[in-house]
Amino acid sequence: MASEEELFASVDALLEEEPQLPPPAERARLREAAGITQARLAVALKTSTQTVKNYENGRSEPKSPRLEAYQRLLKGWAAKYPAHTSSAAPAPVVAPQPEVAETFTGSAAPEQGEVAAPVQAPAALAAPARPARSATSRRPAAKKAAAPAVDPRFPHGPLAVLDGDGSAYGVGGVVLDCPATTVPELVEWTLRESGLGAAKLNRYGKDSDPLIVLTAAAAVKLGLPERLEGHEQRRSLRLPEDHRVVKQVTKAKWQLTQRGFGPWARIYRKSQGRGRQCVQLAVLSWDALDERSWPGVSEMEPADIARVLGVCAMRVITPRGSTAVSGLELITALRPPTKAVRDEETGNWVSGYNAGSLGVEPMDPAPPEATPEHPVVVNSGWKGGFLNEEAYQWVRSVETLSDEECTLPFAVGLDLNTAFLAAAARLVVGLSAPDHFHAPKFNPKIPGSWLADLSHIELDPRLPSPFTPDGSRPTGPAWYQTHTLAYAQELGYDVHPIEAYLRRETGAYLDPWHDRLKNAYVDTLADMGVTKDLTDVEFLAAMEQHKQNDPALAAVLAAIKATVKGGVGKLRERPQGKSYKEGETWPALARPTWRPDIRAAVISKARVNMHRKLNNMVKMTGLYPLAVLSDCVVYPSPGESPLDFLPYAASGKPQPGAFRLGPTPGLAKLEGVQSMLWAVDLMEKGLNPARHIKGGDAVLDEGE
Repeated sequence: MASEEELFASVDALLEEEPQLPPPAERARLREAAGITQARLAVALKTSTQTVKNYENGRSEPKSPRLEAYQRLLKGWAAKYPAHTSSAAPAPVVAPQPEVAETFTGSAAPEQGEVAAPVQAPAALAAPARPARSATSRRPAAKKAAAPAVDPRFPHGPLAVLDGDGSAYGVGGVVLDCPATTVPELVEWTLRESGLGAAKLNRYGKDSDPLIVLTAAAAVKLGLPERLEGHEQRRSLRLPEDHRVVKQVTKAKWQLTQRGFGPWARIYRKSQGRGRQCVQLAVLSWDALDERSWPGVSEMEPADIARVLGVCAMRVITPRGSTAVSGLELITALRPPTKAVRDEETGNWVSGYNAGSLGVEPMDPAPPEATPEHPVVVNSGWKGGFLNEEAYQWVRSVETLSDEECTLPFAVGLDLNTAFLAAAARLVVGLSAPDHFHAPKFNPKIPGSWLADLSHIELDPRLPSPFTPDGSRPTGPAWYQTHTLAYAQELGYDVHPIEAYLRRETGAYLDPWHDRLKNAYVDTLADMGVTKDLTDVEFLAAMEQHKQNDPALAAVLAAIKATVKGGVGKLRERPQGKSYKEGETWPALARPTWRPDIRAAVISKARVNMHRKLNNMVKMTGLYPLAVLSDCVVYPSPGESPLDFLPYAASGKPQPGAFRLGPTPGLAKLEGVQSMLWAVDLMEKGLNPARHIKGGDAVLDEGE
């Protein structure tokens, strides 16, 4: 039986663990009562404004010596500005942690963790909260912020962000204690103890491997350099093979992929039975998260980084590298190439083709679908030209501007939401190898590449030609994707192909990819306050401030858009590196998803969709565009709002067929407003107003 001295020691220990600060809401009240801003308080505490915000919303707690200084300040304010209510609000209740055995090595116990605040939002979207952790934790001590994980195999979500103090921040406010001090120890902990991972997206697919994101402090603690220098291209960055961390990985009988240990590293052992043994690491200070795709994320607190990546993982896919890589991986995850089938002779289950997929073997493109350096082109001596299905880059000639247009005061830019994603909806593409045909009859339902002469078609010069990316009139026979020729038919012109490369097996291969990304995009915008039920006036107002409402979700939205465009671009990934010579193969050609014809189909349909809207705008309003760049179009306008020139019915509803405002893929939003004089000046210089309409040096991402 315990002695009195032991009991008193235990009670004293509990007393020391009681909260030493008032509840987060009271901290904010006291600061505001004193008339002090969060920024000024941050200066006094010698910390960041974001950290003060975390103190006041319950996401983190200060540690010594800042804890004592903050406590002294709050006590002083409390004496000056007592609460008007009869009693202060109770502190958040933290679920007690089970008593388990010690796992930390060394004599020093970890510092006291942060305390979780009550959260109302879903786990993936809620601002992360850090629960109290046991200093003696064999299993990761974690408190969910909301609903439990769907898959019991992965109770702590798909990923975690590891900081230098051993705290691994997961989705929904989960914080795990990670005792690893080397990369092999981290891999073992992730696979055996962390409870991280994600279930497969298709019944025939594979579970997503757990992702550990390393802060700069965590990287240094594990023996990695804080920065990785020495290469011009970020994609070439990797540790040398003789680096001690690489040697540690090899000695522990783990393997690295051919990409080596770079910003995104995959560490694995060959599968034994059904279980996969693979962990992916992303090193923040090695620029794993490109600022263009993940704006501001690298500078966020670890818990906020976990929130951003966690939402993307749950709505899209666990990041596997750049957003382009993730976009391509998502295509395969939703349409796995194989499935288990029973061998009729032996009765055993074997791997077989999954209908509707691209299979496991890469296929050569038709020569006009390939790139000039492709082995199919170089080895055959092909001189017959290539598909040129690219996004619009068109500027209207200033000579076609009327006096009435020039007197309009504003140039207004409209941007189509994820135009490539909208084009992927119900898009029928080829699944088999191409067959060659001479003088075929055109069939708009067969995907492929057609050689045809459209130079006889004369269209209004105030609109771009729908048949070329630069909007110029074709000058002779050229290769076109099916959608481009089908649109020529739609406009009333005869189409007589000279030859074609067509595919017999077809399917809506990208449909699951479209559906998942569309839902991710629409749901994320809705969480930011931009919903489908808003009027056009309300929609424009919501879009003005949606990024400021929640920077974390703004980063998620940017990543979703980059995943769409990057994924489409990866379908025709070009060779990289100065040592490459024409005619050689390159790694991307080994993928079944190296399919330039599918990329061409998406872009062709997106460009045709854009021209159809431009044409309908002329019919409904008489307005002609000034410029088009990819999914952005600039119109002259009498006012600063799209509402001043978009067509509406007498009932007030937007006219179908033209540009319409809204939050779903294919609908439009305001990109920017400038003066008409500004736009004409750029046009006279041969520059594209759509590239700069947003202001500053904004440049639209054109897909690759």
